[in-house]
Amino acid sequence: MLSFSKKLYALCHGTSLPVLRPLSSLSSAPLPSTRMQTTMPHSVDIIYRVSSSIKKPNWEDDNGLKSLVSYMNPDSASKVLALQSKDVRLGLRFFKWVCRHSTYCYEFDGKIEMLNSLVTSNSIQIAHRVLILLITECCVSETETLKLMRTLESMTKAGFRLNYSCYSVLLMRLAKLNMGVPAFQLYERMVGDGFVLALIDYTAVVNALCKIGFIKSAEMFCSRVLKLGFMLNVHICTSLVLGYCKVGDVVDACKVFETMSKEDGCKANSVTYSVLIHGLCAVGRIEDAFQLKELMNEKGCEPSTRTYTVLMKAICDRGLTSKAFCLLDEMIKKGCKPNVHTYTVLIDRLCDEGKIEGANGLFRTMMKDGLFPSIVTYNTLINGYCKEGRVVSAFELLGVMERGKCRPNIRTYNELIEGLCKVNRPYKAMELLEKIISNGLWPNEVTYNILMDGFCKASQLSAAFRILQSMKLAGIEPDGFTYTMLIDELCKDGKLEQASGFFGLMLKKGIAPDEVTLTALINGYCRAGKIRDSFIIFDRMISSRFLTSPHAFNSFLDALIKQVKLAEGNSIFAKMLKYGFIPSVVTYTILVSALCRAGNISSSLKIIDVMKQDGCQPNVYTYTAVIYGLCHSGRIEEAEDFLFKMPDFGVFPNDITYSILVKSHVKGGSLERALAIVSTMVQNGCEPNTRIYFALLSQIVSSSMSGLDLKLPSNELDSDSWITTKGGVHFFADSVFRQMDASHVAHLRDKIKQCGGNTLGVYNFLILGLCKVGRIAEAEDLVQEIVKSGYTLDKAISSCIMEYFCRYQTYDYCLHWVKLMINNGWIPSFASCSSVILGLRNDGKFKEAKWLVSNLLRDIIDDETAISSHIEFLLKGDEPFKCFDLLNLIHKIHLSERPII
Repeated sequence: MLSFSKKLYALCHGTSLPVLRPLSSLSSAPLPSTRMQTTMPHSVDIIYRVSSSIKKPNWEDDNGLKSLVSYMNPDSASKVLALQSKDVRLGLRFFKWVCRHSTYCYEFDGKIEMLNSLVTSNSIQIAHRVLILLITECCVSETETLKLMRTLESMTKAGFRLNYSCYSVLLMRLAKLNMGVPAFQLYERMVGDGFVLALIDYTAVVNALCKIGFIKSAEMFCSRVLKLGFMLNVHICTSLVLGYCKVGDVVDACKVFETMSKEDGCKANSVTYSVLIHGLCAVGRIEDAFQLKELMNEKGCEPSTRTYTVLMKAICDRGLTSKAFCLLDEMIKKGCKPNVHTYTVLIDRLCDEGKIEGANGLFRTMMKDGLFPSIVTYNTLINGYCKEGRVVSAFELLGVMERGKCRPNIRTYNELIEGLCKVNRPYKAMELLEKIISNGLWPNEVTYNILMDGFCKASQLSAAFRILQSMKLAGIEPDGFTYTMLIDELCKDGKLEQASGFFGLMLKKGIAPDEVTLTALINGYCRAGKIRDSFIIFDRMISSRFLTSPHAFNSFLDALIKQVKLAEGNSIFAKMLKYGFIPSVVTYTILVSALCRAGNISSSLKIIDVMKQDGCQPNVYTYTAVIYGLCHSGRIEEAEDFLFKMPDFGVFPNDITYSILVKSHVKGGSLERALAIVSTMVQNGCEPNTRIYFALLSQIVSSSMSGLDLKLPSNELDSDSWITTKGGVHFFADSVFRQMDASHVAHLRDKIKQCGGNTLGVYNFLILGLCKVGRIAEAEDLVQEIVKSGYTLDKAISSCIMEYFCRYQTYDYCLHWVKLMINNGWIPSFASCSSVILGLRNDGKFKEAKWLVSNLLRDIIDDETAISSHIEFLLKGDEPFKCFDLLNLIHKIHLSERPII
């Protein structure tokens, strides 16, 4: 016991063992400081107790021991490890255990500090074993591995020497993380330190070089391996196949593969096949990749999970989702289990297609199969929810992620920030920065760009400038995307001088503008009527060769033609051809539209003939422009004939095409002719839109009421000034909805029904209009009619109604409407619900707000998932000042972390 105490004292005080003296000699010795008296015995006591406890059976389940080490620092933990020098296995068990239960040892930096302390205390044997454990289990990223290597560098200068096992394991880790250059440098150090390398080490170096595309270096290294008397095995050859595929040289990759396949070759394995299949897919040779998969079967080498996953990714990238799922069925039937990456590829594809429920179902299937989603899987699904505007579900998934001990990364939060900006909550996205920082992460250039984009789209330019300033102070340089966002928003806001200033700054910094930047500037100047200035920009951009496609030309052409400057438009068109840009369908459609507006239908038809000759097929918008021109010129019969001929041209009319004819007939007072067009429209599988409903309703109301003229404005075909759009739903003139009665509703509904149309669209349109003019009771009657008919109110319409009430702060109506919807089994969107809840809170109606939270949000959140802490964060009101205080705090922290020069 005495020897253990001596050793413990030496470890804790960092000194050699003291010489024992008689007690009398200690009386005159100075007393230690008060701090040493109070802290040192306590530290020694904990180390002693832990060291004793871990020698007992089942010590890992001891809750008292867990509590004892919960705040143990790395230095103390390393002293416990050093005391286990005679039982290295026990020491390593303790190392793994304390890293899970100590707050200080959990992070990677704490583990490195532990290793450093072991080396300092000269516990070399256990330090080597801990180092191997750190390399194999903790170095999961390039950043962590480089951090460990820097530590090893300083430790080596202090006299610490790596053994062969440490070198070899680190070499394999570098190869696994695609760190080819550090791997080669480590190899040279091993040789310099006099170690004799095994074939496995040479294999790791070849693999590391091939993974980063250094195929020539790998070939030279293989020559060295052969000179040493080693044979090129299947692992080295597979690495060479990988290296050639990495640089896109599939031909040479196939040559290596053929050499392996010879009788005296090393025989390709499943990994070799998968690597070559991946290489073929990367260069677009998917059919060859599938043939190689079949060859695998013939050679008796079963396709692996990776083989199938690579093929699935390739066909998903081509949009062949159904074929990818067929491949999934095939692999399951063959007993090949999908892994997390397989499911992630399919989830990503479903999210891209907007099939979020299918993606969520696949996510649950993966969980049932006992697979734990990776951070990439979570990020993919969170991104899918955010794209759909379902931020509550995205945050609930974040909660699931955290409970599953999968730590979110900066990309996770970037997805959530983008989701909040998408539902017009940029200040709430700013508040999320606080959570990012509390998790030990820092906003990157993507974070700042997303926030700036969100504020620009919300027309909050001052906030966008604050973020730009913070971005610069944090040492993050704005890129082309940053400047383009600001230029675009400034142009839309008519602040052309500032937009030009940013454009000049962009050029000064050497950032090449893209087509979006140029188009934004041209649009801004054209909109302001400064055609000459826009020409200067345009000519300058052409001479600088910044333009790579006809998009900017199209934008310029459109602006000129809308100002009836056909000569200048023709000049731009000629210039486009001169510089080798092929006119797109958009270009031609702009020209056709301009000629039609000018009443020159014959010339517009000639343009369409030219399009066909050039192999540019006119689309529905091109033909719609012609129909518009005919109607505008009063040639409605010809327009109708042209519409019926469209299918012969391989193009089918859409709801906009039909609505032009319907409104033209209504304007001419011919309701029956308009209804005939609606009937044709429905027969061709195209449902009427809100503009058609409004035109028909206007005529019905006008014709049934004496002394009231509610016909459409005479300039209706030239302007949509009487229509505003909010969230994709059209709001129309109030007078029609104020004057209409139940007979008009029945008349419109019956007429649409006779035409074969869906009456739900009529109801949605009428309910929105009635709510807009305050006729709530009549709107409710229509809701009840919908319920009796077995239909569901359109979510977009219901959200617009609630948004309208919130805008005028009539929250009682809002709450009444929400209750009506809930009673009929309809769930409004989260965005509209949060507006109502905030409004009720601001009005002091906390009881009603609480009711809405408890009864509504449970239905919004997927399935049985409980309301998490994230919901309260989402429902809190925006706090702009707090957001910008947070930016200042981030800046101060950044400054404090910078070295003082």
